[in-house]
Amino acid sequence: MRFTNRELTGIPSGEISVVLRRWRSPRVRTGSKVRTPIGLVEIASITELPGSADLEPEDVAHGGFVDRDEMVAWADGAEGRLYRIEVSDAGPDPRIALRNDADLDEEKVAEIDRRLDRMDRAADTPWTRETLRLIAARPGIVSTELAAGMGLERLYFKQRVRRLKELGLTESLEVGYRLSPRGETYLEAIA
Repeated sequence: MRFTNRELTGIPSGEISVVLRRWRSPRVRTGSKVRTPIGLVEIASITELPGSADLEPEDVAHGGFVDRDEMVAWADGAEGRLYRIEVSDAGPDPRIALRNDADLDEEKVAEIDRRLDRMDRAADTPWTRETLRLIAARPGIVSTELAAGMGLERLYFKQRVRRLKELGLTESLEVGYRLSPRGETYLEAIA
């Protein structure tokens, strides 16, 4: 689920606690947490509404709309079923703390090795450490160039980097990537 800039600005402060979406079917579940640029957003409830007439007056304020007319225009201007989703700030992205945890003892290095080995075994050829070394050597380089350097399509390369990011080894920049402190320490440990 993606959020608008207006929603991302209002959710942490509690100014926005309701978002509206038009979907064929719900794309999130009640109780789930969605990663966003501001951290985690919890989905408190999802209610399908028959139409914009069923929107509550408080949805205007809690949804970040200027007035009811703006809210109804948005709700009536899209295809799909109308959903009212209650959201709240659920704290920072846990990957931030993980990528800053560079205190890697032998056990932690071995665990990272096991997880990377599993990823490598699932692929046609090993790729994890080569990708880490490439990012270390070329931080801030656009993903298109990095992907080409590995003979991969850009989107496939980005999917792989996201898997490394889940382990706290890389982080995204405005353009390209870099190793996180955890990733740097890991590469030093296996050198």
